[in-house]
Amino acid sequence: MKKIIIPVDFSQHSEYALETGAALAKQHNAELIVMHMLELSESIFSTSDSEKSEENAFMLMVTNKEFEKFLDKPYLDGISVTPIIKHHKVLKEVSEVASHEKADLIIMGSRGHSEHDGIFTGSNTEKVVRYSDIPVLVVKSKPDSVNFKNIVLGCDFDEDSISAVKNAIEMLNELTEKVTLLHVNLPNLSFLSTDEINEKVANFIKLAQLNEKDLNIAFTADHMVEDGVLNFAKREGADAVSIITHGRTGLSHFFGGSISEDLVNHSKLPVITFKL
Repeated sequence: MKKIIIPVDFSQHSEYALETGAALAKQHNAELIVMHMLELSESIFSTSDSEKSEENAFMLMVTNKEFEKFLDKPYLDGISVTPIIKHHKVLKEVSEVASHEKADLIIMGSRGHSEHDGIFTGSNTEKVVRYSDIPVLVVKSKPDSVNFKNIVLGCDFDEDSISAVKNAIEMLNELTEKVTLLHVNLPNLSFLSTDEINEKVANFIKLAQLNEKDLNIAFTADHMVEDGVLNFAKREGADAVSIITHGRTGLSHFFGGSISEDLVNHSKLPVITFKL
């Protein structure tokens, strides 16, 4: 892990992301790229060029001062930090910057759907997850530690998710001592018998050319995938949860539905998403 992108709006939740990123950067000797999206007022687009230039310059000056203050944190000492200001509040730019910088991870703070100010409401975090081609780590609170012991990765063991799951396992193994691949058995049409699940997992492991001895695989039953993942993580004392997402459709790889978005919004634990 060499580069980490952190979008910030100078709020408490974006500071949670910054502190998380700082801890990971120290562990992996990584660079932090801290990105703020400057929201320009609609009035700028109806004024003269000289007025636009003056207002832009003023807003940029104010933002630079706020950025400098925001980054004046003792936990950033010794870390390479590059601030970036984008001039429009377009959340897909986070993914574009991450791609351009060849970043390994995006870290975002999120409030879920309980609050609606700033850029880190649940719906906006969902958009970053949806657009991002690289893994996204979403945090809801001040990190106690990034020394994760156990991360639960929701997995449906479908053949077309092999590449994404292998990439997820590789990165998660850098972050934690134990990765648990969890299949959530659902009622009705999605239900699989024990023999069917075992057969599906065995076929997945064979096609993925994984060593079964190196894997921790678990099954649980629940009414919804996100509930199954979160309830299992709670029972096992996991430090974080993870899931594969279809990306811009907003659908996770579990039988349709916006499961990755629900997981991001409802989990109190950090959530790491990987694009299929």
